[in-house]
Amino acid sequence: MALLSFGLSGLIGAVAGAILAPITMTAYDVGTMLGVKGFAACVLGGLGNPFGAAAGGLVIGVLESFGAGYISSGYKDAFAFIVMLLLLFVRPAGIFGKSGVERV
Repeated sequence: MALLSFGLSGLIGAVAGAILAPITMTAYDVGTMLGVKGFAACVLGGLGNPFGAAAGGLVIGVLESFGAGYISSGYKDAFAFIVMLLLLFVRPAGIFGKSGVERV
């Protein structure tokens, strides 16, 4: 059953991708920046907290929109990384992450 459900989900994903690719004019490297921004949002919110990752995504989205509107749209992708670097200097565990050292 697990193998059948895995194969069926792969088939449905492939059909959906084949239908949507011509409509959205997608390419093989479209998801790279989305994945990196998702990682930045996860680091911003805290790696161990899914609600923090969602909050980090919202913060990055709002900051990118305001930055593109007020500063320049050419730097839209750089705002996520600038915010991530500044936060990692100030609070390395993220916004909602636990800051502390666990000794084993």
